[in-house]
Amino acid sequence: MNRPLVQAGCFWPYPLSQNRFLYLFRPDPKPEKVDVDSFGAPQGNKSPATANAIVCRQCLHVITSSAERKVIDGAHSHTFANPEGIVFEIACYRDAWGCGYVGPASPEFTWFVGYVWRIAVCASCHVHLGWRFSAPDGHFFHGLIASRLIVKDA
Repeated sequence: MNRPLVQAGCFWPYPLSQNRFLYLFRPDPKPEKVDVDSFGAPQGNKSPATANAIVCRQCLHVITSSAERKVIDGAHSHTFANPEGIVFEIACYRDAWGCGYVGPASPEFTWFVGYVWRIAVCASCHVHLGWRFSAPDGHFFHGLIASRLIVKDA
């Protein structure tokens, strides 16, 4: 089924209103690291759930943890451009339980040979966080946009 695209060449296979497009692809603030204690966790009483948590910059929803870091094609971090020329700095993680996924998997313009991708959004605020890459053998990982996350140091 062919669906019209609001923006020519957009990787999103569903129509988007201009407001939704601008919301999903708004500019990112400068990346920063935030101490767990600034979120109210008592000093010396950090649970595994909050220690080394990686959260959505928009709403602070826990997305994954530093323990989920994964090396893909020889590196944890990668820089890629999509067909529109938008550059993304992504970091790879085994799992990202705080993500939801939008649309069907696509092999088009994949950055990792042999993988298809789906758009990954924050399960809480729905901001675009990156992509879930899946291989035919069932192996998967997440490529998350570094500037849209905050690492809460333990």
